[in-house]
Amino acid sequence: MIDGVLLKGYGGFYYVYAEGRVWECSLRGRFRVKDQDFIPGDRVNILPEQEDKATIESVITRRNVLSRPTIANVDQAILVFAMTSPKPDLNLLDRLLIQVTDAEIEPIIVFTKLDKYKEESGTAPKEGLKITDVYRNIGYTVFEVSSKTGQGIADIAVRLTNKISVLAGPSGAGKSSLFNALSPGIQLKTGEISNKSKRGRHTTRHVELMVCSGGLVADTPGFSSLFLPEMKRAELADCFPEFAIRRNQCRFNSCLHDKEPNCAIKAALETGEISPIRYDHYLIFLKEVIEAERKY
Repeated sequence: MIDGVLLKGYGGFYYVYAEGRVWECSLRGRFRVKDQDFIPGDRVNILPEQEDKATIESVITRRNVLSRPTIANVDQAILVFAMTSPKPDLNLLDRLLIQVTDAEIEPIIVFTKLDKYKEESGTAPKEGLKITDVYRNIGYTVFEVSSKTGQGIADIAVRLTNKISVLAGPSGAGKSSLFNALSPGIQLKTGEISNKSKRGRHTTRHVELMVCSGGLVADTPGFSSLFLPEMKRAELADCFPEFAIRRNQCRFNSCLHDKEPNCAIKAALETGEISPIRYDHYLIFLKEVIEAERKY
């Protein structure tokens, strides 16, 4: 038997990447009896039968599972947002960062359309670059790239090797264009931006892993909204690295960094050490988490 990674399931067959090629696999009868579910990213053992056909003999326990997109054993999430057209939805970015952090998956933030941003901004203050610096200074890995000119693409390609990655972000942010730049031989359909709404049109309809830059990458359906993972109100600050490192400096151990006195987070906000945008998002998320707590 040989080890492989499930790329996708279609029409009762499962396509597994192993030993540098794709195998069309069927299931052993015992899996049908157990009603075992298989999702992209599952690590499986397959038994070759003829040419590129094999059977799935066993499944290795998953390290993690994302529910949207549904994919297993993810090493890192490439969070893709455009610097312009459309402007980055930072509320959504922070939501995605919380989901990824909660799943113990490494986030990598990629801001696309750098060439278009430079054309539009001209000699104006580089507000977009200030935003990227906010996340970089927090400690996140951040790239600014142009799929059109190729700037920054090689740096991202290095990060994909021998890993399972997901591309996530809003429609129109350039996920498919980024994938195409990273893997020229495999072209994904790219969408246009609606002139009326300045929002992207969905171009990806299902989830599957594809070979890209020496790793496996899933180009996921665009997100328009995202619920926060289930957590207690005191746990939310742990998903904000710049908050977490200051929590022990607050007067109260139970400080929620909202209305409490002698709060280290609010003090850092006043001195400019914490982004006002990030803090505003934290307060919005805190209300959502508290409301969710009341429901369960």
